[in-house]
Amino acid sequence: MKIKNKFLTIILTATLVSCSTKNTTVYKNTDLTSKIFDTVYSYQEAPETSSSASNYEYSLELLTKYNNLYDIYNNYDGLNNLKTINDNAGIQPVKVDKAIIDMLKGAKHFYELSNGEFDITMGSLLKVWHKYREEGISLNEQGLKGNLPTDEELQEASKYKGWDKVIIDEENSTVYITDSNVSLDVGGIAKGYAAEQVAKALQEKGISGGFVNVGRNIRTTGDKIDGSDWRIGVADPSGISANGLVAIKHSGAFSIVTSGDYERYYVASDGNNYHHIIDPSTLYPASLYHSVTIVTPDSGAADCLSTTLFTLSIEEGQKVLDKYKEESGNYAYAIWVCDQDKTQNTSGKVVNNYFITYSADIEDYLVWYE
Repeated sequence: MKIKNKFLTIILTATLVSCSTKNTTVYKNTDLTSKIFDTVYSYQEAPETSSSASNYEYSLELLTKYNNLYDIYNNYDGLNNLKTINDNAGIQPVKVDKAIIDMLKGAKHFYELSNGEFDITMGSLLKVWHKYREEGISLNEQGLKGNLPTDEELQEASKYKGWDKVIIDEENSTVYITDSNVSLDVGGIAKGYAAEQVAKALQEKGISGGFVNVGRNIRTTGDKIDGSDWRIGVADPSGISANGLVAIKHSGAFSIVTSGDYERYYVASDGNNYHHIIDPSTLYPASLYHSVTIVTPDSGAADCLSTTLFTLSIEEGQKVLDKYKEESGNYAYAIWVCDQDKTQNTSGKVVNNYFITYSADIEDYLVWYE
């Protein structure tokens, strides 16, 4: 499964790099044991200078910092992170870095914006699926099928959630979960939020014309040095097309984030695939799409939106997009990829047997592969 993740990430990176400025270096962290969000990180800046390698190392250090802070599975010496908060649920407030509080505030904002569809407080439910998914992946690697949680397990776990159980004290820089059964899971925001903070830090250093790519959470830092548009492909879920299904052409500093069902999944005893994006209304992995891609200036917002829209109909998802655009003043485009028998409207195109539909305002930015 780790290999599959890495392969698909590099496909998307290659699509971006192949259309970027020539004679520049793409720095990559392909060592997944480094635990930087369990994915491949790549970085480019243009024009390349004698400081480019050190800038890459600087960005890597920042990403490592955010990875450790937002980790819900591992402890780090001398660091209070999200796992520390979860471990102290119902016990005591935990003093944390401002980067945790800022990210949690952003997550709460998207909870409200999405009318509760995006909810990082349902960690209890996600923990159940994480357990079965990890066991299932291990069994799949042995040629066996994984197990499924019972409806009773899911219903019980789904009871424990709610922002009313999370107290954020900005003055004292503490976070306290009042219910010992409630936990936070930031899988739908952490990578995008971290990519945004790293990109901003690089821009403050005067770096432009490049990008950071944290496992398909791509954030460019400005216009390409040659004046051409960035072109970034939306991955083919089957992995057949190296270029992807369609490319987005765009200029300037912006983000593109994809949530998909073709990574982090296992095959269960019923023969079906079960991935990591859980629909809060069904308590099961969402099944409407293979992927949802968001293009918007802020990578953290793009991450939240792609996760949110993955569990909603296109009509409801477009309402969330419109609400975000009105509230933030930012543009926000969406691309949905689904099976042809799950098409919700006729506005779109069939590519490699997938139906691709998109928000109307992105049409001029799409490049279709023949």
